[in-house]
Order: sequence, then C-alpha cells, then structure tokens
Amino acid sequence: MPTFSYSARNATGALQQGEVELADRQDVVGWLRKQRLIPIRIEEKKTSLDLANITFGGRIKTRDIVIFTRQFATMINSGLPLVQSLDILAQQSENKSLSKVIAQVQRDVESGNTLADALRQHPKVFTDLYVNMVAAGEAGGILDVILLRLATFLEKSDALRRKIKGAMVYPGVIFTVAIGAVATLLIVVIPTFQTMFEGAGVPLPGPTLLVIGMSEALQAYWYVFLGAIVAAVFSIRYAYKTDSGQLAIDRFMLKTPIFGSLLRKTAVARFTRTLGTLVASGVSILDGLEITARTAGNRVIQDAVMESRSSIAGGETISEPLKRAGVFPPMVVSMINVGEQTGGLDEMLTKIADFYDEEVDQAVEALLSAMEPVMIVFLGGIVGGMIVAMYLPIFDMINAVQG
Repeated sequence: MPTFSYSARNATGALQQGEVELADRQDVVGWLRKQRLIPIRIEEKKTSLDLANITFGGRIKTRDIVIFTRQFATMINSGLPLVQSLDILAQQSENKSLSKVIAQVQRDVESGNTLADALRQHPKVFTDLYVNMVAAGEAGGILDVILLRLATFLEKSDALRRKIKGAMVYPGVIFTVAIGAVATLLIVVIPTFQTMFEGAGVPLPGPTLLVIGMSEALQAYWYVFLGAIVAAVFSIRYAYKTDSGQLAIDRFMLKTPIFGSLLRKTAVARFTRTLGTLVASGVSILDGLEITARTAGNRVIQDAVMESRSSIAGGETISEPLKRAGVFPPMVVSMINVGEQTGGLDEMLTKIADFYDEEVDQAVEALLSAMEPVMIVFLGGIVGGMIVAMYLPIFDMINAVQG
C-alpha cells in the first residue's frame, strides 16, 4: 500500500503534517476530513524504482491547460464521447508531458472512473478547483459549460499573475544592476584611486575615507557579506514555512507602503474570481471557500476566508467574518452581503473581480510609473555619490597646484 505525505489545517488554522498509508489519494482526503482536517497538499512518496508518474517533455504551462480545456469543451458540446475526445486531445497536444497525462486520464475513464476522479490523480496538473468544477459539471450534466468557464477563469488568473510578475521585474532588475555596479566600483575602481592617493600623500576628506573603508571591508570580508545575504534568504524561506512566520511575513507585506495596496487588490481579485466561478458552477459554498482559501496566496486572506467558512457552517453569513478580519475593503464586504441577501452571490463576486482586475491594472501602471524615476535616482545617487567622493581629493590636489 502506498505511503502519502500530507499537509493540512485544523479548525483553528494551524498547520499539521504527517504520513499515512492508504490505497489512493481519495482515501487520504476522506481520512483527513474524518479527522476534521482541511487538506492542503497530498503527495505520494515514491521509491527510487517508482517511475510511473515521471513525465518528460517539459513543464506544463497554464496556457497548455487553457487550450486543452477549450478544445475539450468544444468536443463535448459537439456530441463527441468523452473517451474519444480525450484520445484526440492526447494525440494532438504539443506538450508531451500533458499528452501523457491526458492519455492516463483517458485510461482511467475507460476503467470506470469519473472524469473528476481521473483528473484528481494528477494534482500537479489539475488543481482542486479544476477537479471540483469538473465534478460539479458531471453531476449537473453541463460539463461543456463548466469547461468553458474554467478556461476563462484560468486565462484571467494567468493574466493577473503575469501583471504582478511584470510589476516586480523592473525594480528587481534595477536593484540587481545597482548591487553589481556598487560591487564593481568597490572592488575594482576604488582600489586604483586609493593607490594613487597614497602615492600623492594628500589628506583625504571624510566621504572619501568612508568609501575607501567600504572597499577595504568588502575585499577583506566578502565571504561574510555573501554569507549574510545567503543566511538572510534561507532564514526568510524557513520562517515562511512555519505557521507563525508565514502569517507575520504576509501581514507585513500587506502593510508595505507601495506593494501592500497592490497585493491586497490582487488577493481580492483572486478570491472573488475563484469563489464566484466555483459557486456559479454548482460547487457548494463550503467546498468553494475551502478551495478558495488554499489558492488565496496570502495567509492573512486565507485565515479570513477560513473564518468565513466556519461562520457559514455555524449558520451565519460570509460577510461578517470578512468584515471582522479587516483585510477586505468595506465596498467588497458590502457587495458580498448584498449578494448573499439577494441570492446572486456568484454574479456579485464576478462583478467585484472584474472591478479589481481593472484596479490591479491601474495599480501596476502607477507602480511602474513611480518606480522608474525612484530607481534611477536611487542608482544614480549611490554610484554618483561614490564617484564624487573619490574625486574630492583630486579637486584638492588641483587647487593646491594652482595655488
């Protein structure tokens, strides 16, 4: 019997990890729910000879899944049988890894499994959201409609992700260039000036002594600086894996002056889009909130969503816990409350998601517009300041010769 490792959260949101021996992944999910745990990650532990699930041909991108989903929906809508549709898609997929996964899904369906159960065997390709929506589509006889809705959702989510990555690339590149330029000046250029000044025997002003001191420290203890950077990176990564560390870092990120607002808007757009799509597809509100919490991307948002889930399980509304969390803007909470009262929660969530998608677009543009001059001034100030500091003694030498 295979061994599965799992990560799950209890009713209070605390993370629990462990291993269990059961027949398959679905049994592990059922076992965790009996323990009143919410599964986050379930992976089968493979031995060195377990090659069944190894795929070749490259990473499966979101775009590949979107194309597969749209084509699948078209075939089902046209009346093609499920197995035949999967066979055609497996043959024509340009991504070899995805082609093998689809072929395995086809074999599982032929063996008598539902499509959702067959997809569930490939969690690295098909998310819980994807599988649950397919299950709802199969149960309601609207699989083609659900697949089209899924493709649209994946496209919008991928576009949102690319916007955020685009906003982070520019400052990252400038910061890397700044570090490289400063290191080059301190290691290569400054020692040349230092040798020249020592030969001239002129007194050095304070800024010049400071820069020379930084150069000597970097040359003598470069391994200490490098070690400190590596240690800081690993410490942050380790802290983020802990329950309290993840919560503290995510809360700090939401409070940062520039990026905090963008991250908050992104989280709201992702939450409302995901939950709205699930509810509109027939997934129960409790399962929808559980899936949405796992895809929130921020622990503070996740805790607020899970509190909402507990509130609904106790017979209350979604909006009250969201309001108490203080994470979601008042407009979002009010619109969700109206959606609950009118029975149009899915439509209201979609409207909120569309609005915040535009807000994210504007926030990214504003961020990039503001970051460009700031970064130029930052880089110019550091490099220019060091150059001026090294030229100050030269000016003194010229004045002394002229005098």
